[in-house]
Amino acid sequence: MDNQKKNSQKKHVMIRIVICTLILFVGWVGMNGLAGLKRPPAESKTEERTIKVQVTTALPRDYPVTVTGFGEARTLTVVTIAPEVSGRVVYTHPTLKIGQIIPVGDVMFRIDPADYEAGFKEAKAGVNQWQNSVARLKKQFAIDTQRLTTLERNAQLTKTEFERIKRLFEADRVGTRSGVDQAERAYNSASDQADQMVRAVTLYPLQIREAENSLTSAKARLSLAETKLSRCTVKALFDARIKFVSVEVGQFVSPGQNILTLADDTLLEIQVPLDSRDAGRWLQFETPAGNHQAAAWFAKLKPVTCTIRWTEDKTGSAWPGTLNRVVKFDRQTRTLTVAVRITAESAVGKDSRLLPLVEGMFCSVEIPGRTMHEVYRLPRQAVSFENKVYLVNADSRLKTVDVTVERIEGEYVYVGRGLNPGDTVILTRLIDPLEKALLEIADTTAAEASAS
Repeated sequence: MDNQKKNSQKKHVMIRIVICTLILFVGWVGMNGLAGLKRPPAESKTEERTIKVQVTTALPRDYPVTVTGFGEARTLTVVTIAPEVSGRVVYTHPTLKIGQIIPVGDVMFRIDPADYEAGFKEAKAGVNQWQNSVARLKKQFAIDTQRLTTLERNAQLTKTEFERIKRLFEADRVGTRSGVDQAERAYNSASDQADQMVRAVTLYPLQIREAENSLTSAKARLSLAETKLSRCTVKALFDARIKFVSVEVGQFVSPGQNILTLADDTLLEIQVPLDSRDAGRWLQFETPAGNHQAAAWFAKLKPVTCTIRWTEDKTGSAWPGTLNRVVKFDRQTRTLTVAVRITAESAVGKDSRLLPLVEGMFCSVEIPGRTMHEVYRLPRQAVSFENKVYLVNADSRLKTVDVTVERIEGEYVYVGRGLNPGDTVILTRLIDPLEKALLEIADTTAAEASAS
C-alpha cells in the first residue's frame, strides 16, 4: 500500500515536469517567431546643427570720449538783502514780488530818512564850524607873527633907551633915579609883551593841528551821516530776480534783518558729480607750466564746450555750456564734482517757443573728454559680462577671446586689447555657446552699419 502511494506521487511529479517543459518550449518557439516578424528601424544620419549669427568686421579707430553726468542748474550769484539802518519803510517797488525782475538801478525799498537827514545837517554844520575855526587860527597865526616882529623891535628900542638913560645917570649924573626906573619898567613891559607873543605864536601850530583833527573827526561824522542817509534807499545792483521778499510799507526794519533774496540769472552753474576714476582718466586737465603746481589740488580744467539737456524735455533741445572748474572730491562716494557754467544768452536760446534753461532744472551734461586711440567700437551685446568676445574663425566656427574694455558709453563698448584688425566679431547675443560650434552668417549689412 505504501509502495503504491510513493509510485503515484512520482508519476504526478514527472507529469508536472513534462508540462512545464512543454510550456517553456512553446513560449520560446513563439518568442522566436514573433522576433522573426519584427523589422529593424531605418538608420538615421546625424548632422551638426549650425548657429545663425550676425557679424561685423573689427576695425580700430580713434573715438573722442564724452563723459556724461547729471546736476541741477543753479544761479551763480544769490544775494540776501538786509537793511543797514533801522526805520520805518515808506516805499517799496511796485513789482516787488517773488519771481519779478527788478532792473538794475531801480529803488527796491526806502526807509524813512527824516532822522538821518537831521543827523546829516548837524554833522555838516559841525564840519563848517571846525573849518571856520581852522581858518581863524591860521589867520590869527599870520597876524600874531607880524605883531611879534613889531613887539620884538619895540622891546629892542626900549632896551636901548633904558641903557642910555642908565648910563647918563650913572656916569654923568644926568637925569634922575625915577627916570631910570621908569625906563626900566617900559623895557620890562615891552619884553613881557614880546615873550607872550612868542608863546602865543609857538602854540598856534598845535592849536591849528588840534582844530584840523577836530575837523577830520567832524568830516568822518559827516561821512557816516551821509552813508546812513544813503542807506535809507536800497537799489538793485543788477537785474535782480526776487526769490524771497518780506517787507511792506509801514513795516519797521532793523539792521541785519533778512527781508529780500535776489538772484542774478545772467550766469547759471551746474555742479555735476562724476565717477572719480572716469573723470581722472578722461577729463582734460591743463598741464601747469614746468609741470609744477604750488597747491595740492586738481589742475585747471580745459574750458571745453559742454552740451546741456533738460531731462524732462523730450524734444532733444540742448544748450551750450563751458566747463569751469573742479568743485570738490567726495571721499565717501568717490565722486569728483565739476562745475559747468552757462550764460543767460545761451540759456534763453534763439527759439522763443522753447523753454529757457532756468534755475531748478535737473539736466544731463555731456562733457567732451580725451580721445581713445586705436580702439574697437562694438554694440554692448557683442561683449559678455566676463569681457569675452565671440569670433568667427576661418572654418566658420566659434572662437572665444578675452578682451580689455576701455569704456562703456551708451549702447557701445570700446575694446582695447584682445582683437586684431579684420577679426569677424559676432554681434548676436549668445548664452554659453559651445566652443568651435558651427556658425551660419546672416546678412551683415545692417549689423555693420550699427557697429560703425
